[in-house]
Amino acid sequence: MKIDDLPIRDELRGQSPYGAPQLDVPVQLNTNENPYQLPDELVARIAERVAEAARDLNRYPDRDAVQLRTELAAYLNRTNGLNGTAGTELDVRQVWAANGSNEIIQQLLQTFGGPGRSALGFEPSYQMHELISRGTGTRWIAGPRNADFTIDEAAAAAALAEHRPDVLFICSPNNPTGTAVAAETVLRLYDAAQAVKPTMVVVDEAYVEFSHQPSLLPLLAGRPLLVITRTMSKAFGAAGLRLGYLAADPAVVDAVQLVRLPYHLSSVTQATALACLEHTDTLLGYVRRLKEGRDEVVARLAALGLEVTASDANFIQFGVFQDPQAVWRALLDQGVLVRNNGVPGRLRVTAGTPEENEAFLAAVATVIKELSPV
Repeated sequence: MKIDDLPIRDELRGQSPYGAPQLDVPVQLNTNENPYQLPDELVARIAERVAEAARDLNRYPDRDAVQLRTELAAYLNRTNGLNGTAGTELDVRQVWAANGSNEIIQQLLQTFGGPGRSALGFEPSYQMHELISRGTGTRWIAGPRNADFTIDEAAAAAALAEHRPDVLFICSPNNPTGTAVAAETVLRLYDAAQAVKPTMVVVDEAYVEFSHQPSLLPLLAGRPLLVITRTMSKAFGAAGLRLGYLAADPAVVDAVQLVRLPYHLSSVTQATALACLEHTDTLLGYVRRLKEGRDEVVARLAALGLEVTASDANFIQFGVFQDPQAVWRALLDQGVLVRNNGVPGRLRVTAGTPEENEAFLAAVATVIKELSPV
């Protein structure tokens, strides 16, 4: 029996699951992971906290993850990028956590999307916005971008007026392009959305710690339908932890709890995340290294004659290639795995350690004649 022989929902027929190749090669730069392993002192602290949590594994975890949410709020207040702008101080009532930012997105769409409702995002962008929309029965609408992958504000406003979505996604920095969205643009899109109907505006800041631009957290003040989503997978180097969170008006936090599964965050997950939050200074030090390495890779790719999209994330989109899949294979043959996201003519590479970056650049130089920039 094949999958389409099953009585699955019509909108899932013919679709493919999200995922990137997991291949055993020397240099893996295709999934935007932080390449630095957690420091020994943090690993030891995780072991201590998990051991403490293990004593009570016969009991359910803290259903509301109050301590974790309190510490996440404290982290956001320390690092909001605008030095404590008035009205941006968050407390536990404004923060919610779940198993990765994908579960956060799912909970938001279960709450504010669903059958008979729609979500709009600007493509190319994070594919899970569309996939989770489909999975929750929310109609997906692809909005426009400019040729340089910035958001076309006039076209976006027209799309909002035409389609009247219930949820608007803005990804900043955007995945897969790395493009940041200016606060002024977000404000205009928020106002344009609300002018049509009450619309949840979700700003996905999964990569914001790598950005040259400050977080948009200060925009939450006075905007009860604005949500900022984050993750500990990237800047915290904890992709294996699966911890995502949001910041929003307390009413939004109350609303998503209507759809959360009981005791959705395990005691072990909460303990591990709390340990990581004790070491933010060290972990953000790795982020600074990655930003420096990213900027160097951008410059060196451009020096090779390639077109590079300005990046505010821990990855770089580059091209333009007549056959990006052939280029992807040529780099793989050199032992370097990058990502083909389907953006015409372009590939994406994650910023790695200095050694990984050098291996990638050497591989590009080796196959440069095959790359054939248009």
